[in-house]
Amino acid sequence: MSRQASGARGTSGGDAGNPRDASKSSDAKPNDEALRSKLPAGLYLVATPIGNAADITLRALDVLRRADVIACEDTRLTGTLLARHGVSAKLTPYHDHNADRARPAILARIAQGQAVALASDAGSPLISDPGYKLVRACIDAGLPVTAIPGASAAVTALQLSGLPTDRFLFAGFLPARQAARRKTLSALAPVPASLVFFESANRLGETLTDMAETLGDRPAAVARELTKLFEEVRRGRLSELAAHYRDAGPPKGEIVIVVGGPEETAASEEDLDARLMAALEKLSLRDAAAMVAAQTGMPKRDVYARALVLSRRGHK
Repeated sequence: MSRQASGARGTSGGDAGNPRDASKSSDAKPNDEALRSKLPAGLYLVATPIGNAADITLRALDVLRRADVIACEDTRLTGTLLARHGVSAKLTPYHDHNADRARPAILARIAQGQAVALASDAGSPLISDPGYKLVRACIDAGLPVTAIPGASAAVTALQLSGLPTDRFLFAGFLPARQAARRKTLSALAPVPASLVFFESANRLGETLTDMAETLGDRPAAVARELTKLFEEVRRGRLSELAAHYRDAGPPKGEIVIVVGGPEETAASEEDLDARLMAALEKLSLRDAAAMVAAQTGMPKRDVYARALVLSRRGHK
């Protein structure tokens, strides 16, 4: 693999060696530094595998080999991945706790002509990982930034969910506290798209319950251990999934939840009032109307008007 990658570098655009090198003896054994051509200065956002170490692109390995330094969340994890693929590189930590200190040094390296690769522990950098401020700082300083695409847990889960993929919203991690979590879900309820979330295994059951009560009993999927040996995708209604994980307990592994968009349902007056009264016991008038409108597919203004009538009657 290393010889093939080396050959690819020698023939890629702008990296071709001096034609006179062909006349050199085949016995010549230049060191690795001589074989490695220089990457143009800039920040390279390199996607890494989310589970299966084989899910890394040839381009990603090429960039990681040729970068002057690799900034990563955990040097041990990234070091293990690199060793598996025979890549020897200089690593420097870049994570939430040291980003403010490390960022100026990285910018200085790039300004001085170095190529810096940014790699997350797993998946694509900046997707629920540190890196946004670094990218923003490079752009503001006029320094080059490019992405080397690859694995993403959010997209992989969406593909496997069986839910609509033509329009989706990645919402990252929900708040840990229930009140804040429900408030966030209420704001997302009207979004006409599949919703994708990351979640910890310990909170999975209660989060699915909050989703069922806030978003309505929509179709959903829980994906875990994606690309790994025990990959699993469980599909069903939110209430069914919530009941399963309440009974089974927290699963092992990394979790992605995919929830279908609002469903068009015809609600009777009695059903609408029942939904609104239940929502008004927990939410503000505006949030209750938004949630029920998302659940029923009814125009938000009509639902709000009915919620206003009910609230004036004392249903709060």
